[in-house]
Amino acid sequence: MSPLPDSMLEDAEKLIAALRLERDEMLAREAALAEVLQVVNSSPGYLAPVFDIILEKAHSLCNSDHGTLFLRDGAHFRPAAIHGVPEPIAERLREGLGVDAPVVRPLLAGEHFAHILDMAELDHPLAQLSTKSGVHALLSVPLRKGDELFGMIVTARFEAGAFSDKQIALLQNFATQAVIAMENARLITETREALEQQTATAEVLQVINASPGDLTPVFDTMLDRAMRLCDAAYGHLYTFDGERVYPTAMRE
Repeated sequence: MSPLPDSMLEDAEKLIAALRLERDEMLAREAALAEVLQVVNSSPGYLAPVFDIILEKAHSLCNSDHGTLFLRDGAHFRPAAIHGVPEPIAERLREGLGVDAPVVRPLLAGEHFAHILDMAELDHPLAQLSTKSGVHALLSVPLRKGDELFGMIVTARFEAGAFSDKQIALLQNFATQAVIAMENARLITETREALEQQTATAEVLQVINASPGDLTPVFDTMLDRAMRLCDAAYGHLYTFDGERVYPTAMRE
């Protein structure tokens, strides 16, 4: 059998190298997602470590220079986690982004992501600050449940240019994990609050049954439990005799 031409050998070596690179990238993505899921499962109801690991992995796998995870607060998006952002930009981001920000508008319009190849081409105060700090390319993906947009992940590069389709899809996967973690936290909080309310009601009923005809301990227990559930520093309970109200329990 005659040896293969050098050109065919070179092509085969290039193909093998490309396949190895694709394999390594896939393994890195799977490992990153597995780490995120591990943090989600080990920190139920606690979102800070989840947001931190998501930004850390997005930073490395998307070849980004920095990133921020924002949560919606009415008409503003405020950072819940920041990774590697230059301080001049971080200081501005802590003030929140309005709905007119270039990385926000497309998401509010229902787009699956916002992709800015070069902030220097935009006429917006945030774009000017970004380019002054050396930031050019930005990618944002929504934190969305149904039609409700309640946050976004933004990743950025100092070098202008496009993020790849794989990197966009990866950031969207991270956003999905963030939404799952937030939903888990919400359910845990609601369950905890419901149990606390049921416990407080049971304690009040116990005092009522133990003190028939004596309202003072009942009112005291009601006020104590109400303050605990509302995280209040002080409280008053009043009764009304038809003409005036009188304090019957007080906690200062």
